[in-house]
Amino acid sequence: MGICDGRVAIVTGAGRGIGREHALLLARQGASVVVNDLGSAVDGSGSDVGPAQQVVDEIVAAGGKAVANTDDVSDWKGAERLINTAVETFGKLDVLVNNAGILRDRMLVNMTEDEWDAVIKVHLKGTFAPSHFAANHFRARSKAGEEVDGRIINTSSPSGIYGNVGQTNYGAAKAGIAAFTIIAAKELARYGVTVNAIAPAALTRMTADLGMGQAEGEAREKLDPKHIAPIVCWLASPLSAGVTGRVFDVSGRMLSVAEGWHRGPTIEDPDDDPEVLGQAVLDLVKQARPNANMFGYDES
Repeated sequence: MGICDGRVAIVTGAGRGIGREHALLLARQGASVVVNDLGSAVDGSGSDVGPAQQVVDEIVAAGGKAVANTDDVSDWKGAERLINTAVETFGKLDVLVNNAGILRDRMLVNMTEDEWDAVIKVHLKGTFAPSHFAANHFRARSKAGEEVDGRIINTSSPSGIYGNVGQTNYGAAKAGIAAFTIIAAKELARYGVTVNAIAPAALTRMTADLGMGQAEGEAREKLDPKHIAPIVCWLASPLSAGVTGRVFDVSGRMLSVAEGWHRGPTIEDPDDDPEVLGQAVLDLVKQARPNANMFGYDES
């Protein structure tokens, strides 16, 4: 018995890293899990059924229920097949965890069109497409008179909500996912569905070259991706029914609620003269709270 007992969950990008930990913990807490992973390299190239199947084998060996899926979540038909896999295998879907992602970091002046398009597609469309089909599944059940307790849990990033040099493509996608989460939460509440996101920081093959790979000892243990899974597991459970439209910053052993854009210092009836207006804008900027650094704190 666990807090997700009897629930059916999909985790995308679940063959390795953070997604793998999500799948394993959800299964330990009683969920039947569709382990989705294309099995690609960090940059999105190639495919391999091995990672997804290995996680399934681990879950089954521990007495859980799981099935592998290797569809590309950024492909429209692939996303539909993914949702259908859960319904056809386990009879329904309760939880969708959108975790799949790739990296193609580059400074803006050097970034290619393909590097931009690939990252935006996998992260942003790869969140939208499965969510679209999951939302339709939840809506159909709701309209049929069923009491739905659905969950969509997305994956943003500190790079998206705070900003990180060299990741305009990745950060833009992750910022888009944060906005997507807030809006989808408003739209799907009527069907009994909550939508939340996490912005995780952990040591995985995607972050090993970003400085985290140098961590040692206790610092390295704090960055273990297993520490990200508990908040996702709780959000996936019936216990989180009152929480929606939130982005949670999960970095190492720290958990916080990320507070989004708010209207700051304001001018009522601003002057139409650009030069006069400019002086007022400078004063507004002085009054405004600084942007956060990559750790979520004010830059100074």
